Amino acid sequence: MIRVDRRDDLSRPFEGEGDRERVYYPVPFHMQKCYAGLGHKEGDFPASESAARESLALPIYPELTDGMIAEVVGVVAIFVR
Repeated sequence: MIRVDRRDDLSRPFEGEGDRERVYYPVPFHMQKCYAGLGHKEGDFPASESAARESLALPIYPELTDGMIAEVVGVVAIFVR
């Protein structure tokens, strides 16, 4: 899991590649419909909101080949330059 500004821009090179990367929690918990009854609003938990905007799970599983790892690392390295 990494946090990066412009997370969606970083995700674009992986589109169409299957389950290479994921955004697991695009909406912070306090803003989800199931918690609406608690009365929280945007800005109540700024760290949670920031994490929801910036978090990206990179692929990590035993079947990753060295080539796949190098590709992911290369995309991230170019993006953060």
